[in-house]
Amino acid sequence: MTLDEMAALHARAFPGGRAWAAGEIEALTGAPGGFAVTREAGFAIGRATAGEAELITIAVAPEARRGGVGRDLLAAFEAEARARGAEAGFLEVAADNAGALALYRAAGWAESGRRRGYYRRADAAVDAVVMTKSLVGA
Repeated sequence: MTLDEMAALHARAFPGGRAWAAGEIEALTGAPGGFAVTREAGFAIGRATAGEAELITIAVAPEARRGGVGRDLLAAFEAEARARGAEAGFLEVAADNAGALALYRAAGWAESGRRRGYYRRADAAVDAVVMTKSLVGA
C-alpha cells in the first residue's frame, strides 16, 4: 500500500476527523522505531523503542469492517512489535469508540488509565482510554 493510498484510506476510515496526509504517515513510519503493517483493506502504524510499542492507529476501510481485518492488523502489529524487541504495548482509543474497545479487549488489552477530554468533537470532549498489554509470550 502506498503512502497516498494509506492517506486516502485514513480519510475514509475516520470521516469527520482530520485525515492524515501522506507526508505525515511517512514521518510516522520513517521515524526511529516507526513501522506500518498493511492489508488490502487497512493498515496499522506503530513504533517500537526501548522495549515498548505504541499502536498509533489502525485504519480499516468502512466496507471491510467487522470482517476480521482489524483483528488481523492488531495481531500483525503485535508480532512486528515483538520482532522489534517490544515486551509491552500501549495505545489510546476514544472512549466512545465501542468497536475498537471491543476489539482491543478481545485481544487481551486492558484499560490502564484515562486522559479526560483528550479528543475534541464538534459537540463535546471525549476521554482517551489508555490500554496496555504484555507482548511477552503473546
